[in-house]
Amino acid sequence: MPDPLAIVSDLLATAFAEVAGRRGEYIDPVVRPSDRADAQANGALALAKSLGRSPRDVAVEVVARLQSTAPVSSIGTADVPSEASSESAGTSVASIVDVEVAGPGFINLTFANDFLAGLLVQMAADDRLGVPSATKHETIVIDYSAPNVAKEMHVGHLRSTIIGDALVRLHEFGGHRVLRENHIGDWGRPFGMLIEHLLDLGEDEAAHELSVGDLDAFYKQANAKFSDDPSFQDRARARVVMLQGGEPETLRLWQILVGESTRYFSEVYRSLDVKLTSDDNAGESKYNDLLQPVVDRLAKVGLLVDSDGAEVVFPPGYTNRENEPLPLIIRNSVGGFPYATTDLATVIDRVERSNATTLLYVVGSPQAQHLHMVWDVCRMAGWVPEGVRIEHVPFGSVLGPDRKMLRSRSGDAVKLSELLDEAVARGRATVREKSPDLPGEEADEIGRQIGIGAIKYADLSNDRIRDYVFDWERMLSFDGNTAPYLQYAHARIRSIFRRAGVSPESVHSTPPTIDHTAERALALRVLGFEAAIAGTVEALAPHKLCAYLFDLASDFTTFYEACPILKDGHESTRSSRLALADITARVMELGLGLLGIDAPERM
Repeated sequence: MPDPLAIVSDLLATAFAEVAGRRGEYIDPVVRPSDRADAQANGALALAKSLGRSPRDVAVEVVARLQSTAPVSSIGTADVPSEASSESAGTSVASIVDVEVAGPGFINLTFANDFLAGLLVQMAADDRLGVPSATKHETIVIDYSAPNVAKEMHVGHLRSTIIGDALVRLHEFGGHRVLRENHIGDWGRPFGMLIEHLLDLGEDEAAHELSVGDLDAFYKQANAKFSDDPSFQDRARARVVMLQGGEPETLRLWQILVGESTRYFSEVYRSLDVKLTSDDNAGESKYNDLLQPVVDRLAKVGLLVDSDGAEVVFPPGYTNRENEPLPLIIRNSVGGFPYATTDLATVIDRVERSNATTLLYVVGSPQAQHLHMVWDVCRMAGWVPEGVRIEHVPFGSVLGPDRKMLRSRSGDAVKLSELLDEAVARGRATVREKSPDLPGEEADEIGRQIGIGAIKYADLSNDRIRDYVFDWERMLSFDGNTAPYLQYAHARIRSIFRRAGVSPESVHSTPPTIDHTAERALALRVLGFEAAIAGTVEALAPHKLCAYLFDLASDFTTFYEACPILKDGHESTRSSRLALADITARVMELGLGLLGIDAPERM
């Protein structure tokens, strides 16, 4: 555990418990970064109130207890390389941190340079860079992306896909069993008209139209026929009945639509460089056989109510505009199953078949009420065991420069495939402009990494709850909080090693000498990686990791300008600063990778 805040927080918690007379109990010392020292512990104020004492007196006693504590190694904290550690059985608290009581009871904490250097060496020796695996491994289902068959993916699918992919990577890194589920729309009434339109065109022609990626045109043609031709409407409705009844020929035609759409989705996911594959598809059709059992199980526990011929459940706490109880419709008045029934079936399947302990739904904010009604009904029915967590991961919209929903010039939703193609083209143009000497294939690949990374980071760096404006110029800039800025910081570090003729691995065990304020600031930022990952996962908020990586890149820039690496004549200083640069690059690469963004070796 190389996080200095966590190490000192544990030590302080022991001292706080002793002062409170509650030895063995954890009392949060409330350690936070501070601009007056490396950190500040504010827990004395709350403890003093409970004890009826002066906060400053409590803080003074906590410090005294801390300074008289046993050597660090004897209380379970990792040994830290230092001069003191070679002469004693453990490292004293004084050699780790300087403590000072300030104001009404704040405890200022300043870490020893040797302590920080030792933690950096521990971190460099660990492939996970000091980030521990989760102590409790879970089975986590993440529901995200969810395009519709026979419709092209558009910019509206961007946020769910990118955010969901980042959460998958973060939870997999934590050691959890993660099940990716792409709940594609592949069932229901529209497929009657789509199959009939396919037959009108002929299978070969329909397959050709679908294979060239013009899914929207195919859907619009079918929909226009349905609107204008009563006989086509009759055929479409009859075909839906055959589909739901499992008629073999209808299922074969339906599979053509699903297969061509799945192929298209897979191409988009490959372009976006996300982990979703066709194996992760869990469409509405998957749950078709579970719909009647949902009704039966709800009836068995007495939750179904008749409402104007429909079968519904009234979860408490939901009302319509007239302040009347709002029902969740399970089966409509003509015997059909709406989306809610499928959503109930997915919960049952994920909890009972997949044994999931956490369900995350990366779905737009407007679906919040519907989802919570579904989950409340599941809990009312007893389908969600105690301890199973179900959480909505909502997000805002992607806006154009006019701060309205991003649209193409024709007014249609922007196709995701076209957006990604433009990102790659812009990224490659940027590389050709800035690095004209790069070989063609390498330049093209780096351009792809920059373009796709720019789109992902522009999305993830914003608080997911909020809308954001899509701005090519800003997201592809090499200045500011952008992917190219972070990617360039990583590439610049790797170029230093190439110029020095030194392998990064050769400095992994070199303890940095932390003398300059810029070295110290960078060291502290690097050592905050574990906390940044933990905060991101806890809040399901990728923007927190983005903010950390931007601060890391900014601190490295300051360090690079203030502390010459290759120009300094002292070999020990050069090795020290190379070691600090290398661990920075490794954190940058791993952090970007957890967001699904590549870190080029050169740019």
